Amino acid sequence: MNYKGSRKKNQLTETIFNCNVVRLFLYFVFFCIACTSCTSYKNIPYFKDFPDTAYRASVQMQAFKSPVIKPDDLLSITIETVDPDITALLNSANAVTQAIGAANSPQLQTVSGYLVDKNGEVELPFAGKLKLEGNTTVEAREVVRAAMEKYIKDPIVNVKFSNFKVTVFGEVARPATYIMPTEKVTLFDALSQAGDLTIFGRRENVTVIRDTLDNKKNMVHLNLNSKDIISSPYFFLQPNDVVYVEPNESKARSTDAARNRNITIIASLLSIILVAVSRIR
Repeated sequence: MNYKGSRKKNQLTETIFNCNVVRLFLYFVFFCIACTSCTSYKNIPYFKDFPDTAYRASVQMQAFKSPVIKPDDLLSITIETVDPDITALLNSANAVTQAIGAANSPQLQTVSGYLVDKNGEVELPFAGKLKLEGNTTVEAREVVRAAMEKYIKDPIVNVKFSNFKVTVFGEVARPATYIMPTEKVTLFDALSQAGDLTIFGRRENVTVIRDTLDNKKNMVHLNLNSKDIISSPYFFLQPNDVVYVEPNESKARSTDAARNRNITIIASLLSIILVAVSRIR
């Protein structure tokens, strides 16, 4: 009886030991998976500094400033007159067509208009070359109307950007160059066009790159987790702005092939050790 009891006790001890080893092994595997794939939820929501209650917060929005015309911009300039033939001539001459976006991409878009040359001028029928660089589209409309009134009675002029394009890339669902339908474009408008950030995008470190009139590039980091982003002068985008969403550390770990391979090898070795220990016991 004592022998059988001792044997059962040893079997029970061995079973408990094996269960503990298995439990430790599973903990290790889960830990490895967590290290390679987990993303902290606290970094995901936008405006996380805004209380999750019925409390209402007011944030001073950055004043909108109309973008100004720069060389290489493409302008849609339409001029309406009482003569249909002259109207057709004015709205078809000297037009340039551009394809914006990657070749063979679903986001490829074709736009046309009058190209602003390196001197900041466009060339129109009758009026000739007009200096539009540095003007908003509203100001450019008045410049064109004043020039055309010398040749046409009461012209109706409309000027807008044909290539108000914004490039969004990095950790977004659909990185591409997008033509925006209006001049009043916010950062969130551009991110929405690109399908929003992926789960791996760093909300607290979105970069906006902007061209200036003196051939420089301004770069700024914006924090989507803060409601104060609405007060940033970069909240409203300008033509040719570039938005870059940086990947977080979880993305780097998930794409680290060497790290994942090492974890697989370690897990395999532990499995072999586990089997060997259980057989020895």
